[in-house]
Amino acid sequence: MKKQFVLFVAVIFALAMASSAYAAKAECPQPRKTAKAPSSDFKKDKTKKANKANGKKLFQKTAKPLACAQCHGKKGDGTGKLGAAFKSPKAPRNFTCKATMKKVSAGQMFWIIKNGSKNQPAMVAHKKLKDKEIWDIVKYIREDFMK
Repeated sequence: MKKQFVLFVAVIFALAMASSAYAAKAECPQPRKTAKAPSSDFKKDKTKKANKANGKKLFQKTAKPLACAQCHGKKGDGTGKLGAAFKSPKAPRNFTCKATMKKVSAGQMFWIIKNGSKNQPAMVAHKKLKDKEIWDIVKYIREDFMK
């Protein structure tokens, strides 16, 4: 499994480096292809008690299997180096797109980070993150990118 993941990351990285065309900002609004979270998760919001500073650290550098910024970009606009290999509708989510993000609940974001998305193959499940860490990331995204 670890070898497959390393190979997957290497292929994505190679594609990103080979891709010369990626926009300054991802498409907005973006078509949504992700499955809806179960209603029990969709309605959850534990961002009030979350640690935004930790969410930023995880998003930018330390989340495993890979940091969110590698695909979603440091500004959350969907223009990360690895994400450049994917074109719409499989491009990384642009969190700065209000037209798309206003429809995405905190619980939906939590569920996607935790479980990944079969319809967005590059959005891997972050099973190594604790639930609290995922809520930290959700708070960071919602407060810094979705303003």
